Amino acid sequence: MLEISPVNNTHSKSIIDLVLNIQQKEFNVPITIDDQPDLMQIEDFYFANGGSFWGAFIDGELVGTIALVKFDEKAAAIRKMFVKKEFRGKEHNIAQKLLEILISYCHENGIDEVYLGTVSILKAALRFYERNHFTIIDKELLPAKFPVMNADNVFCFLDLKSSL
Repeated sequence: MLEISPVNNTHSKSIIDLVLNIQQKEFNVPITIDDQPDLMQIEDFYFANGGSFWGAFIDGELVGTIALVKFDEKAAAIRKMFVKKEFRGKEHNIAQKLLEILISYCHENGIDEVYLGTVSILKAALRFYERNHFTIIDKELLPAKFPVMNADNVFCFLDLKSSL
């Protein structure tokens, strides 16, 4: 049974384990916990400015995450969208459910523009975002306040005003 709920600093260890495992072991992305201090300061980094962080749990096990960093009055960035390998795909539909919760949160909180950065080797992730009406944009088109991660080399945008 899938349960999705907001997570906070008490979940940091399981979030770090999930995220680093996927980044480093599965996709060989050269990133460490030192590059992602936000994972140890979830409340300050995500919630304090009007964003959020959700975890997907099956039988109490963290199997997926998605986070939203609000960086402007009406704009936010998706971060930490990860689903454990054995729980990916249409059968569980966890990524889709996480994204829908995040988009609902945006609508409820007056966020009209959603951006994200990812890495080009995550082909399935890019297809997923494109299926969900994100468009790939040049880095130069990102808002000045967008929090760029060093590893990211592909950027996407979703205009929630036009998708209502």
